[in-house]
Amino acid sequence: MKIGIPRALSYYAYYPFFRTFFEKLGLEVVVSDETTKEIMDMGIQDTITDACVPIKLFHGHVKNLMNRVDYVFVPRLVSVNREATFCPKFLGLPDMVICSIPKFKNMLEVRIDLKKSRFELFKLCIKLAKQFKKGFFRAYIAYSKACNSLKNYASQFLQGGIPPLGIASQKKSSNVSLAVVGYPYILYDPYLSLDLIKKLISMGVYVVTPEMLAKEEKQKQASKLRKNLFWTFSNEVIRTAYSLFENGSVDGIIHVTAFGCGPDFIVDKLMEIDAKKYKMPFLTVTIDEHTGQEGLNTRLEAFVDMIKIKKAKKEAALA
Repeated sequence: MKIGIPRALSYYAYYPFFRTFFEKLGLEVVVSDETTKEIMDMGIQDTITDACVPIKLFHGHVKNLMNRVDYVFVPRLVSVNREATFCPKFLGLPDMVICSIPKFKNMLEVRIDLKKSRFELFKLCIKLAKQFKKGFFRAYIAYSKACNSLKNYASQFLQGGIPPLGIASQKKSSNVSLAVVGYPYILYDPYLSLDLIKKLISMGVYVVTPEMLAKEEKQKQASKLRKNLFWTFSNEVIRTAYSLFENGSVDGIIHVTAFGCGPDFIVDKLMEIDAKKYKMPFLTVTIDEHTGQEGLNTRLEAFVDMIKIKKAKKEAALA
């Protein structure tokens, strides 16, 4: 039996877990093709105009899969901890997809809500295994292996790699260090992000992303905010930025956001205000289905050049 996993949204955060879990149950996992203009256009056809570009793209990836597999995995992500929930579009994702895409009948919907405890994930996996007529012991083994896969994925980031982009490590001797912050489903999709991270690395920049900071380091920032944000990924982004503001380990921050994203409107403004307070160069890059390469290249080159000039002046003043 084939299970399809769309290469969008939660894929970039949790794919190693679900791929391993399904494979250890003896199921074949098929991932949708890498994002292309064709996949984007397929998604645009069936979504409302006001939908953000990651949601449009998810629909395209579902259409890329639905005639190739027995089931397409569409999780209803509610929460993975007790302090926050996911964007409303994640909560309503299965409903949007099933109502928007004609003739889509083979959806595997799973509600993931871990607010009570992380044990809820184990119970969910046992329930999923039963659906495919797999026993408790096999489900337990699959769950354990899946947890290890997710830990290994996270550790690759902490060692300086960016596994979704196939980057095992970076040269720390780079003259300029920049944080690129944003939601994983934007940062790590080369088509959606216009390959921004690899462009910066090709310019000799050492890139830091939210997943490259330890959870404990980001959690320290939670108490310094007046209150937590409502959304899981938004908390990750803002805490990463505040951590970097304080330790000064990067020369600037680039925030990559999707046009029309409600949560990001708040997140971006908070970071912009505090970047001025810490005198940290800050750039917002807003993307949608019409964003072009040329304009982005010019902005990135100008931002990196500005930081190099600023660093050179500072070093000259200290000499």
